[in-house]
Amino acid sequence: MKLAKYLFVIILSTALVSCQKYVDIKKSSLQTFLESANDNQLLLDNYTVFNTGYPYDGEASSDDYYLTDDVYNNQDFVSVEDLSVYTWLPASIRAGGDQWVNPYNKIYQANLVLESVAKLTGDPAVINNLKGSALFLRAYSYWNLAQLYIKPYSTTSLQEPGLPLHLVSDVNNLPGRGTVKETYDRIVQDLSEASGLLNTTSSVSSRPNKAAAFAMLARVYLSMEDYANALKSASSALALNSTLRDFNSMDPDNPTPFRRFSEEVIFHSILANNNLLASGSRSFPYAKIDAAFVNAFDDNDLRKTFFFQANDDGSYRFSGNYEPTTGSNLFNGLTTDELFITRAECYARAGNTAAALTDLNTLLRSRWKTGTFVNITASSADNALAKILVERRKELIMRAQRWTDLRRLNKDPRFKTDQSRTILTGAAPKTYTLPANGPGYTLLIPQEVITNSKLPQNQR
Repeated sequence: MKLAKYLFVIILSTALVSCQKYVDIKKSSLQTFLESANDNQLLLDNYTVFNTGYPYDGEASSDDYYLTDDVYNNQDFVSVEDLSVYTWLPASIRAGGDQWVNPYNKIYQANLVLESVAKLTGDPAVINNLKGSALFLRAYSYWNLAQLYIKPYSTTSLQEPGLPLHLVSDVNNLPGRGTVKETYDRIVQDLSEASGLLNTTSSVSSRPNKAAAFAMLARVYLSMEDYANALKSASSALALNSTLRDFNSMDPDNPTPFRRFSEEVIFHSILANNNLLASGSRSFPYAKIDAAFVNAFDDNDLRKTFFFQANDDGSYRFSGNYEPTTGSNLFNGLTTDELFITRAECYARAGNTAAALTDLNTLLRSRWKTGTFVNITASSADNALAKILVERRKELIMRAQRWTDLRRLNKDPRFKTDQSRTILTGAAPKTYTLPANGPGYTLLIPQEVITNSKLPQNQR
């Protein structure tokens, strides 16, 4: 009977992910099977539901990679919709709603768990961990949606349209879009509560724990430009897990040198599969990394060895995925290296140059060939900040964080980036641009979602 229940929970919860009309989902009979703490843990352990399928259009819109003219013009490989995202066309909109629906299915099932555990009796530590896990996963999904479909957090955007905040499993009780402030307040509230409920450690990094909650708070606060709280949260996470991998111990001949659930991973998740971001093969690369970016790495910096591989045509493809695949399921989870570079940035912004450089050098020392690293120095906190942001760009390449960094750093004239892509699509090349702080940094909600929900669309 227990096996039958387990199979039913996994099959039904996975089936919900394929639903394309999130607002049409009725309260599921899955809820009646959540009778015990173990039932809820089984649902939360569904890797396909909670650890895969996160939206990728932010990374697809970023400057982490580029397509050759041949790949761009091969519509057997990339769709017209993909290309419109890649070139930031003002009218670019997904017809299907997967990148919206999949996170909301995660939110739906997290709400099921929250409602179930509220009725459970038993070991408080077990119940608290289940509740904390559900709160973490709900906040994690909301934040990933917020990076695409609502404006960047700022004093001028707080009352702009936010995300629909579904806090109960009856998803047909539509809450409307709310505001940017309400969205981020909910994310912070869920993660803050989760940090006090979750276990200190977890048996595998596909399960959230206390360090994951603090690490995610650091990422969220950084995106809000709340650097004081980002520093505090990163420090809390690093106090629990500060393990860095020595790149000298890795195999340079392995085409996928990073294993799943490696020692740096605090919470493991990956983007949905897509063609735009696939690295391809040596003889037929797809998404390419700019050679000037690769050559900016010192020859003694082992990230140059493990993050990139040379193609036959002299270009480069990405090989540093913390998910061991050459496909496009890019890792977007939480790691200790991100925490070190985040805290370094926050220390620099607070004027603490020494602490900023300590974190930066601790991270980089684990990346360089043994005996070759020389500590980075800085003449001022601002000089340290500039160097840290360069290393952040290098360390988190193709981690699905560049889009969020562009959204916040574009507000600072020192660090803003006007993106452009020039493509030959006929007799003459055409250049597409996305200016810093342009409306294209907030994507249009997929048409299927707008049609089925009647939510107001983002303005362009």
